[in-house]
Amino acid sequence: MIARYTRPAMAAIWSEQRKYENWLRVEIAATTALARAGIVPSSAVESLQQRASFTIERIHEIEAETRHDVLAFTTAVAESVGEDSRWLHYGLTSTDVVDTAQGLAFVQASALIREGIVRFRDVLRKRAVEFQHTPIIGRTHGVHAEPTTFGMKLLNWYAEMGRNLKRFDAAAEDMRVGKISGAVGAFGKLKPEHEAAILAELGLQPALISTQVLQRDRHAAYIATLAVLGSTLDKIVLEIRHLQRTEVREAEEFFSVGQKGSSAMPHKRNPITSENICGLARVMRGNAQVALENVALWHERDISHSSAERIILPDTTILADYLLDRAATLIERLLVYPARMLKNLESTNGLVFSGQLLIDLAAAGMSREDAYRLVQGHAMNAWTNDLNFRTLIESDPEIHQRMSPEQIAAAFDVRRQLTNIDQVFERVLAEG
Repeated sequence: MIARYTRPAMAAIWSEQRKYENWLRVEIAATTALARAGIVPSSAVESLQQRASFTIERIHEIEAETRHDVLAFTTAVAESVGEDSRWLHYGLTSTDVVDTAQGLAFVQASALIREGIVRFRDVLRKRAVEFQHTPIIGRTHGVHAEPTTFGMKLLNWYAEMGRNLKRFDAAAEDMRVGKISGAVGAFGKLKPEHEAAILAELGLQPALISTQVLQRDRHAAYIATLAVLGSTLDKIVLEIRHLQRTEVREAEEFFSVGQKGSSAMPHKRNPITSENICGLARVMRGNAQVALENVALWHERDISHSSAERIILPDTTILADYLLDRAATLIERLLVYPARMLKNLESTNGLVFSGQLLIDLAAAGMSREDAYRLVQGHAMNAWTNDLNFRTLIESDPEIHQRMSPEQIAAAFDVRRQLTNIDQVFERVLAEG
C-alpha cells in the first residue's frame, strides 16, 4: 500500500525487516523445541540465539542466484551462525516457516485493527448519547419518511460495529495458527508433538490438518471480514456525505483553518474524508474476491496464491487500520447542526406525520381504507401544490367529526414519535 494510506505501526508489521525477523523467530523456536525433544543439541540453540542474524541486502544477493527467498534467508542466517547452522531449518520445509511466520504477522496486525474497532465504537457511543434526543427526519429512498433522532443513526452504527468486532475476533483467532507438518502435511520429518511444541514457543495453535500450506479458507474469511468492516465504514460515511449536501446541511466534516476545498471555488467545503473512505472500501472488497480465489490450489500446494497474498494481505490490513482511524476522527470531530435538522424535519409542513394521523383516524373509528384515502388526498395536494399539510388537515370537517383539535395536534407532535428512543438505547448499550 502506498505511504499516503499507511500508518507507521501497521507498516512496520508488513515490512521486509519484520518478515525476516518473524522467519527467524520461527527457526529459533523450532530449534529450541527440537532441542528439548533431544533431536538437536542444546548447543545449537545457544549458538542460534547468540549469533543468528541477517541483512536484507545479503538475502537479496543470494536470492538473485537461488531464486528462492527462504533458501536465500536460511543461507544468509547460516553464514552468521557457522557450524551449528546445520541444525537451522532442521526438518522444516519453506512453507512451515512462511505460513507460521505469517501467523505471527496476523496476530500483530489484528491487535492494531482491534484497537481501531474499539476506539471507533467508543466514539460512536459517545456521540450517540450526545444526540440521543436530537430530532432529525428519517429518510427512505432519499425521501422524508418519519422522525427519528441523530443519536439513533449513531447508535445503529455503534451496534453494527459491535457485530464487526465479534466477526473480527473470530476471524483473527482463526488466523492465530501455524503449521510445521512438512512438505505435504503428513509429518514426514517431524511429529505432531514437535509441531505443537514449536508453535507453543510462538503463541500459536497448530492447524489440525494442513497440506504444505495452511488452507486458504482461513485467509479468505479474514479478508472477507475486513471487507465487511470496510463496507460498514463506507455505509457510515456515505450517510455523512448525504447529510453534508448543501440542500441538507445537517452535519458536515470538520473544516480546519487554512483548509481549501477547491482550486477554483473558494466557498467549497467538501466531504473529502468520507469520499476517501468510500473509495478505499472498494479496494478492500476487491481484495476479498482475490482471497476467495486463493482458496482453490492444486493438490497439496501450488503458489498461485502467493503472489496475490503479497499484495492483498498487507494492503487489506493496512487499509482497515487506516480507515478505522480516519472514520473515528471524522465522527469525533463531526460538525452537527440540530437547528437545521429540525428545520428540514418541519420543511414539509407536517407531511411526515401522515402515518400517525392515519393510525389515529383508524383508532377513532374510521376504516383504514377511508382514512388512507383521506390522508393521502391531502398529502398529495400539499405535495403537488406546495401547501401546508397540517392546515389542510385542520380545516377538513370529515376529520373533525372523528378527532378533536387536541387529538389532531397530538398527531403532529414529534415527541410522540420519539417516545421509545430511550428503550432502544438501553437495549443496545446493554449489549456492550
